[in-house]
Amino acid sequence: MGVIAQIALGVLAISFFTFVALFGRNPSLRHTPIAWLYRAMWVTIPSAILAVDGRLTGGRFTAWMGRTSHFIMYGRHPTVLIFFVALLAGGEYMFLPGAWPRMAAMHRFCGSVAIALPYMFLWLSARADPGTVTAETHARWMAHYPYDFALFHPGHRCRTCGLLKPARSKHCGVCGRCVHKMDHHCVFINNCVGYGNQHFFILLLLSTAVLTAYGACVGLALVSENVRRRRPEYSLWKPSCPKSMGWSEWLVLFTLGVQEDVGVGSVTLLTLMTSPLVWGLLAYHVYLIYCGTTTNESMKWQDWQAEMDEGCAFKRAMPADRPKNPDVEAPRTRWPVLPVQVLVRTEDGRPPAAAFGPGVGEWQRVWKLRDVENLYDIGFVDNLTDVFVPNYSFRDEVPPPAMDGNGMTSDLERGRRKAKTRKPKVSAAASLVNAAT
Repeated sequence: MGVIAQIALGVLAISFFTFVALFGRNPSLRHTPIAWLYRAMWVTIPSAILAVDGRLTGGRFTAWMGRTSHFIMYGRHPTVLIFFVALLAGGEYMFLPGAWPRMAAMHRFCGSVAIALPYMFLWLSARADPGTVTAETHARWMAHYPYDFALFHPGHRCRTCGLLKPARSKHCGVCGRCVHKMDHHCVFINNCVGYGNQHFFILLLLSTAVLTAYGACVGLALVSENVRRRRPEYSLWKPSCPKSMGWSEWLVLFTLGVQEDVGVGSVTLLTLMTSPLVWGLLAYHVYLIYCGTTTNESMKWQDWQAEMDEGCAFKRAMPADRPKNPDVEAPRTRWPVLPVQVLVRTEDGRPPAAAFGPGVGEWQRVWKLRDVENLYDIGFVDNLTDVFVPNYSFRDEVPPPAMDGNGMTSDLERGRRKAKTRKPKVSAAASLVNAAT
């Protein structure tokens, strides 16, 4: 096996096991080989090591390893951030000396922009306040989103911060603070991703995805150019090569082209294998925006689906003119949608008593997420606006609330949202980035 093949297999193996380690606990991957490997990696193998270490050192070695791994994975430190910057800078240091003299002026300009943007958005993502909930900012965040009475209910206090939790907020155990519209804690930026820096994080993913794809395309062009000096008929697109050139010869020539400039060739292979991962992560977060949800909320919806599968979830209507408790709710928010239902769970699978909780009417058992309205999904364009235009008010064009014949809030209340019922869309890869938190 050649050096290039060994490097490629090594990168693929590292990428695969990194994926398993970070995302194997995703509820959507239960009962799959990924979940089994995750359990083997984090439960079975560590248990065996604990048993052996208990006999050899009395558990001292594994205790030290546990403290170290907990610090690396859950401590707030810039180790992974430094690694990410070093990976970017190191790849550029290897790639540019061999590629820059051979690049046209337009590619040099585009390449310079593509190289600079990830660093800029990385700095902005890491330095920006993700939306910390403090006594000074509490009133502002409370007026951002209404409680949906499904994932978020009024009156709940953070047991650590002692403040009423605004809708869509979550306490980060790594940062030790409550974050408004918490998505996840990202070790790559050493910061939480929340309302205050989500747009920077999305742009970081986009710029990094563009950089890896652009580097792969430029690198492949240079590798192909190296090969065509030997064989002018060579093409990266195998069907365009002469029929007499078999796959083995094509691969040998490609390997020679990579080895002619190891710096350019190795970084090209690295970008080829990592670019799909970055684009996939970007697509996942764009899908979350399309769904009007976050990584944290997506996992909560998965929990609700589990309750529905067991027949323990119930809903009933929430009147639009319900009185609000000013001690635990903001009298007015910037959001164009008011809650239209209350969602509760019971331990025994029986409907709650009629007097239990807010709302009016009979409790109805819920079996599917499609039967539940996601309050925070107001259409893809408005969802994007909420992410990229801070503090944008959606209520400027909202007509007065109206009621339909069943006492439910009509779609006039939804402002710009088109009149259609939509379930809280939960991605099949829900919480993919949560394990990186």
